[in-house]
Amino acid sequence: MKTVFSFATALTLVACSTLQAPPSATASLQPTKGNQVSGRVTFTQQAQGVLVAVDVQGLTPNAEHGFHIHEKGDCSSGDGMSTGGHFNPDGKPHGAHAHAQHHVGDLPSLKADANGKVQLRFVSTSIAIQEGTANIVGRGLIVHRDPDDFKTQPTGNSGPRVSCGVIVKS
Repeated sequence: MKTVFSFATALTLVACSTLQAPPSATASLQPTKGNQVSGRVTFTQQAQGVLVAVDVQGLTPNAEHGFHIHEKGDCSSGDGMSTGGHFNPDGKPHGAHAHAQHHVGDLPSLKADANGKVQLRFVSTSIAIQEGTANIVGRGLIVHRDPDDFKTQPTGNSGPRVSCGVIVKS
């Protein structure tokens, strides 16, 4: 009987370890001073990369907005500037998320609908949730007023920061 119990316990432990939720993180975006942009972004580790789910509102309708992970998880300044520059541990030039040369923190632009809302899902192979130099946990997440031109160094000329959040492990 003791052997059966030990085997059942071992099976239960194995089953539970395989049912654990994948690593994830979230950022609650809050408007910077004088703005109305807010939302939630979730990051979930998957086999092919990190699934990024963006739900944001309060943007300029039918407009494109720069979207970046910044160095510091600090939104205390009121204008988002306390997050520092783009998260760029590899020292690469600023560029589009889909191109080989870009900051780890360079994400696809947000394209607002007629109501100023964005619901976007994409997979990033540039960022990480758990460990390593591309780990985004504890970093700042910024939505900018203007579109990212993906050329101007080092920021993409995206204008003021209209929303700020800190990425925290969930």
